[in-house]
Amino acid sequence: MLKKVGILANGGDVSGFNAVIRAIVKTAENHGVECYGIVDGYNGLLKKDFELLSTAVDGEAIGILPKGGSIIGSSTNANLFNYKIVKEDGSVEYKDMSDKAIENIKEFGFDCIFTLGGDGTQKSARDFSTKGVNVIGVPKTIDNDVACTEITFGYNTAVSVAMEALDRLHTTGATHHRIMVLEVMGRYAGWIALEAAIAGGADVALIPEIPYDINRVAEKINNRRKRGKNFSVVVVAEGAKPKGGDITIMGTRDNGAGVDNTKLGGIGQVLAQQLQEMTGLEARNTTLGYMQRGGTPTAFDRVLSTKYGTKAMQLALEGKFGTLAIIKNGKLDSVSLEEVVGNNTKVGAVSGNTEESNLRKVTMEDDLIKTARDIGINLGD
Repeated sequence: MLKKVGILANGGDVSGFNAVIRAIVKTAENHGVECYGIVDGYNGLLKKDFELLSTAVDGEAIGILPKGGSIIGSSTNANLFNYKIVKEDGSVEYKDMSDKAIENIKEFGFDCIFTLGGDGTQKSARDFSTKGVNVIGVPKTIDNDVACTEITFGYNTAVSVAMEALDRLHTTGATHHRIMVLEVMGRYAGWIALEAAIAGGADVALIPEIPYDINRVAEKINNRRKRGKNFSVVVVAEGAKPKGGDITIMGTRDNGAGVDNTKLGGIGQVLAQQLQEMTGLEARNTTLGYMQRGGTPTAFDRVLSTKYGTKAMQLALEGKFGTLAIIKNGKLDSVSLEEVVGNNTKVGAVSGNTEESNLRKVTMEDDLIKTARDIGINLGD
């Protein structure tokens, strides 16, 4: 019998975190299970920072359905299997603190830990599962790249924000006869760029899965101008790269091995400058950035998040631990965390675009690719 469970939100924030938390709590309360929020992601496991969550009149889980962010915080750099520790003298060392976290879990009496997060979060969840912790994952990321599920919560809201930005950029581009470039998130998967381009009527969509030829992009814009269309709209994912080139990196972080320490960004400005020089049209870049993450979730994400939260709690009640709640063939389902991480089985190696990583990327057979091509969106190839 489950008596007490913990919920942690990890990785970059998305709209829908709170809706998942609320759904887990409400379902748990209907079965007499007590819920605690683990504050600031995996950091909370190490620091024993646990907060009671309830839907009582004055409870933390009341009124959170429309709220963006996470009421229990999150962390983007807490790999407990290779944890960064800053000593008194300022020097840094990395330690495996997973056993300490497991000790805290047992001491507090958690029967299950729910991990709300993406690729890295679920990799750590799998690692804790191999060490005997009852874990159930819920797939979160605006990049929509978690393996084994058709859609992650937070993604639809990000696409909707990008679409609205494209609607606005269209009017400015048409008024001033400019090339309007919109840089959106998408490190290794181009779902946001591709779907936003279709929804927002863009002329070009550049994604990580298709290295682009800048000459083909300029050709598309020049052909539009020959037909009397003196402006163009370009969407580019932050992880897009030219043929034979590399991704554009703003900088790096020092969070140790096992996590992706690269900070992407800047490809939009690079493209705008190149296209201005190649076409003679003025070009402007807008980097949407964290606007895609924040704010209230769409109706779609509220429903999806609620479905995921209830499914996760049901899996726990059934004792189906070491799993990830997923959408398969349009319906709720589950899959083992082992299948989610694929060949990335080394404990402590959390994430990154390696051969072992099991990220869900856009394939050339996907309906979105076919649709984009059919309506004339240039994909840079």
